[in-house]
Amino acid sequence: MKDGIHPNYGPTKIICACGAEFETGSTKKDLHVEICAKCHPFYTGRQKLVDTGGRVDKFKKKFGIK
Repeated sequence: MKDGIHPNYGPTKIICACGAEFETGSTKKDLHVEICAKCHPFYTGRQKLVDTGGRVDKFKKKFGIK
């Protein structure tokens, strides 16, 4: 590799919104993510239900859409 043209690669900490922390290598420092393998529904088997129907109805009511 040529000197001076590549970013510095070093240890970093990845912090999830659920509180899980991982150590890995990256060119960036201290990454914050919203979801990880410890809290993702695909890996945990637990499904998070989102009330999307209620949000759509609220939007339609607000703007008078039938």
